[in-house]
Amino acid sequence: MSTIEIKNLTKRYGEAEVLSNINMKLESGKIYGLVGRNGSGKTMLMKHILGFVKATQGTILINGKVVGENDDMQENIGAIIENPGFLPEYSGFTNLKLLAMIQGKIKDEQIKDAIRLVGLDPESKKAVGKYSLGMRQRLGLAQALMENPDILLLDEPLSGLDNDGVQEMWKLFLKQKEDGKLIVLASHSKEDIGTLCDEIFRFDKGKMVGHEIKRE
Repeated sequence: MSTIEIKNLTKRYGEAEVLSNINMKLESGKIYGLVGRNGSGKTMLMKHILGFVKATQGTILINGKVVGENDDMQENIGAIIENPGFLPEYSGFTNLKLLAMIQGKIKDEQIKDAIRLVGLDPESKKAVGKYSLGMRQRLGLAQALMENPDILLLDEPLSGLDNDGVQEMWKLFLKQKEDGKLIVLASHSKEDIGTLCDEIFRFDKGKMVGHEIKRE
């Protein structure tokens, strides 16, 4: 059972407050939607959960441990934040292999399984620099999934995909939820949010302005 608890989280840059007193409780087996315009705080919140940005005040606990006090915490989180950065001259498999070597936890077959899971061919020699936007997005999802994390943070994960691709990824995300993952999804698509999410948090100018729990 994975949990994320955000308590009174605030982030300021000088006089500008980009997150203001955010409180959330998230748990395994659910998909949580973050909704709001660009600059509303969705991506910034994800960066705080990952420990990429230090809060001005407040705390984030993942499975009861405070983010920023345990360097191993991010090993259990898969994320796609903004545009995935890949080496354009290498294949998709080689890119993920290089990333996997940092942790040294997974074998080649697990990487290939993740690539297949998102609808790409792990044996393809095509350089990532020649990928379409949708293919790059799929590879970013494979990267997030390849170490089988319990928590997924997905920032606009379906941008660049055609309708068939979106439907495929909906099924994938719902299967991950069934498998007990805790998924946080930021999207501008009302259809994505409406189809996938159990709870929806609405953001505007760094503040949480709404929280909706969907009824079955």
